[in-house]
Amino acid sequence: MKALQIIKIAGGAGLIGLGVVMIVTNPGKHAYEKYATKTLTSYLKQEVCSQSSGVLGGFLSDHCKTLVDIGKTNIHKVISNKTVRQNYLLFSIYETELLLPPPISNYEFETIGIFQKFYTYQADKF
Repeated sequence: MKALQIIKIAGGAGLIGLGVVMIVTNPGKHAYEKYATKTLTSYLKQEVCSQSSGVLGGFLSDHCKTLVDIGKTNIHKVISNKTVRQNYLLFSIYETELLLPPPISNYEFETIGIFQKFYTYQADKF
């Protein structure tokens, strides 16, 4: 009987410890904004810059990555203004709506923040 009680106590302490670790490592909105800015600028450089075509597209494709780097501060501001955080103490859900100028598509992202990491689990293009 005592062994079962020790197992229950150890299990309960383990769950409490895990909960405390999750609360402490729940990333904040500023960390999400840095993550989202880095992710979006990488996407723009890899996907959008490579799809530029035509005469103007040739100019844009030659300078696209530089333009993305120059606009990084504005991208961060857009993400900051268009993100809603739902904080559940153990983890957070971030919903971001990006309305970008043509020819770039608009997106809605849902990301979970847990253990100081971010995982985007939904990205809808519209």
